Amino acid sequence: MSDVNSINWAELAKTTQYPNQAIINGKNVDSVTGKTEATINPANGQIITQVADCSPEDADIAVKNARDTFESGVWSQMAPGERKKILLRWAQLIEDNHAQIALLESLDAGKPISDTFDIDVPSALNTIRWTAEAIDKVYEEIAPTAHNTIALIERLPLGVVLAIVPWNFPLSTTAWKLAPALATGNSVILKPDPKTPMTALRIAQLATEAGLPDGVLNVLTGDGINLGKHLSLHPDIDGQTFTGSTNVGKLLMQYAGQSNLKRTFLELGGKSANIVFADADLESAAEMAAVAGFYNCGQTCTAGTRLLIQESIYDTFLAKVIEHAKTWKEGNPLDLNNRMGAIINPSQLENIQRYVKIGQEEGARLVLGGKVTQTETGGFYHEPTIFADVDNSMRIAQEEIFGPVMSVIKFKDEADAIRIANDSPYGLAGAVWSNNINTALKVAKGVRTGTMGVNNYFGGDITVPFGGFKESGNGRDKSLHAMDDYTELKTTWIELN
Repeated sequence: MSDVNSINWAELAKTTQYPNQAIINGKNVDSVTGKTEATINPANGQIITQVADCSPEDADIAVKNARDTFESGVWSQMAPGERKKILLRWAQLIEDNHAQIALLESLDAGKPISDTFDIDVPSALNTIRWTAEAIDKVYEEIAPTAHNTIALIERLPLGVVLAIVPWNFPLSTTAWKLAPALATGNSVILKPDPKTPMTALRIAQLATEAGLPDGVLNVLTGDGINLGKHLSLHPDIDGQTFTGSTNVGKLLMQYAGQSNLKRTFLELGGKSANIVFADADLESAAEMAAVAGFYNCGQTCTAGTRLLIQESIYDTFLAKVIEHAKTWKEGNPLDLNNRMGAIINPSQLENIQRYVKIGQEEGARLVLGGKVTQTETGGFYHEPTIFADVDNSMRIAQEEIFGPVMSVIKFKDEADAIRIANDSPYGLAGAVWSNNINTALKVAKGVRTGTMGVNNYFGGDITVPFGGFKESGNGRDKSLHAMDDYTELKTTWIELN
């Protein structure tokens, strides 16, 4: 693999091909209506390419192909070891096209090329390879029944699965969905966010090249209002998995109830608490507080947007965090010197500014940032922003902003930290920093959240499950537990004569 510094990214952007057709039954196709929608580069506001804008009619065609393929058994009944070989070939083709896929992700989502090259593509590769290797190592069960009976407990694929993925981590989230769904034998309808469709289309092309049978993986590009709703209500889809906003997740649950009670697994919003005690390694905690708040421009469901600081170190530690935050400069994602790229679109940029105004009106103290920058580029940039003296009841502490805005809150002791952290509709992630093992574990156990770091933030890998409590969703991505979401349990009871 090349080093990110060895590639002329601007030159590669001029010569690369941009996928722009939907994929149905293994073929690149235009939408039935011929309509397209532009995908925009957040770095400069310019059109990258026009992508097929699929309609409910396209969806019906894709679902029928997926259903027919599933029922044929060409994939669903293929020996697990054979499915593994195809998925491993797929991963290798993604690795062979590492630079192009990293570039597509950067241009589409406004993410720094160093992140997409060094983090996003390797993460997707690891997800696919790890899950593929697990296929033929997960055994089914025989229950402990009476001597004249045998009870077989099987895990069978759901059937046709709808996977709706977000714009903030399009590639890695897609891998989290596709790897276990395909490994367990399902056919999949993948709907990427219309703002970031290109890596989904490219890796699906490579899946076909790797030998995935036609109709197993279909990619429909288009909006959520018409296309997404139609798919979620479709009676011939057996399960749906979604990563995105809590409001949309609630709609998908409703659509499941209105249609066929399709299994629904959601990874939704967050307002995670990053809790720092006086006895922590303050230098490491301050550096990681900035990472937790400003990585990917804060457009991260797990972002540590509520920084809780123990009152005895409040001013000292806040000053350290501000200094680290100043190193998170926003700018052209293809410039390797920039740690932050662009905000996804003007609407999101306006929303961030709206919350900056709300924070000031609520009485929080703006100690860093707060402004839109580099408007002359045509892109969408916002500087790292920190509010101090925030009360947890303020809207900037309760509502997900999805931008580089951090709310700093003071706490007294363990009980106070746990109370504040849990005073949220969300429960996705968080962290506690302390060199006292009792304090760290007591707080980690007390905060109701799906992932909790101890003296780290954004910890974890493919071996552990990821998901949330409360309005942060249900179901789990990653690890063997993810396979549970894409399978049905079936009992076969045998009585011996």
